[in-house]
Amino acid sequence: MYKRIRSQINGILKSQEAPRGTCSGSEHVPDFEPQRHIRLLTFNIQVGINTSSYRHYVTRSWQHFLPNRRRFENLDRIASLLKQYDVVALQECDGGSLRSGYVNQVQYLAEAAGIPYWYQQLNRNMGQLAQHSNGLLSRYRPLDVAEHRLPGLIPGRGAIIARYGSGDDPLVLVQMHLSLSKSAQQRQLGYVRDLIADYQHVVLMGDMNAHAEQLLTKTPLKETDLVPLPGTAHSFPSWRPEKALDHIMVSPSLEIRRAEVVSYPVSDHLPIAMDIALPKGYVETF
Repeated sequence: MYKRIRSQINGILKSQEAPRGTCSGSEHVPDFEPQRHIRLLTFNIQVGINTSSYRHYVTRSWQHFLPNRRRFENLDRIASLLKQYDVVALQECDGGSLRSGYVNQVQYLAEAAGIPYWYQQLNRNMGQLAQHSNGLLSRYRPLDVAEHRLPGLIPGRGAIIARYGSGDDPLVLVQMHLSLSKSAQQRQLGYVRDLIADYQHVVLMGDMNAHAEQLLTKTPLKETDLVPLPGTAHSFPSWRPEKALDHIMVSPSLEIRRAEVVSYPVSDHLPIAMDIALPKGYVETF
């Protein structure tokens, strides 16, 4: 019975694998301005569902499959927050299916927030039922953007890598949504570690489903020198934060001007924000 159900699910995933995602294009996106500080935000938006209690996982579970007019009200509230930031990493977006009213939520939030560049990574294509996606929003034109499938027993996790500034020495932003499984996280973070190994200025951001201490001492990230937020930066659940599952980690070369958990409970996660500045020498040679 179990094998038959799993086979059916895998068949659906394979048959719905393309297209992978979409992008706004960068023709009208302003150039990168390294002399300014960069305001970062990572936010798991739970496909626009407003969750403020554990019981809502049951009473509002239908919203993961069916449309709801209040979803757009919640997306507009999210967009009001995003207006304050330069680069935004979004997790648990819908790329345009029945439940989202066939609206690409990454594009919707970018346009509502007045952010010119957006990139949607489609990680799990369930056809008209769901378009599980990550999203990147940016006020600056990236050098390039690449998406990666993260390894795992169950497909559907991904990372987006955006490079800014100098091609020889870029600022590299990696946004991701890791699996719940610790063994899968080990493989996924080993993959990410290899992607960032040759870069000096790196930002990792996203829903990593683990505390920073575990990520930096018990996974392949221990081989990096990334600087995390304090262990008390709890983001989940949004109505009573007890776990630090969402992170922005940066290379020591980047100056952290400010970092915080934003008290904005419109999802089951709270957003994480950070202001960073590139090293003075980098700015002078750009």
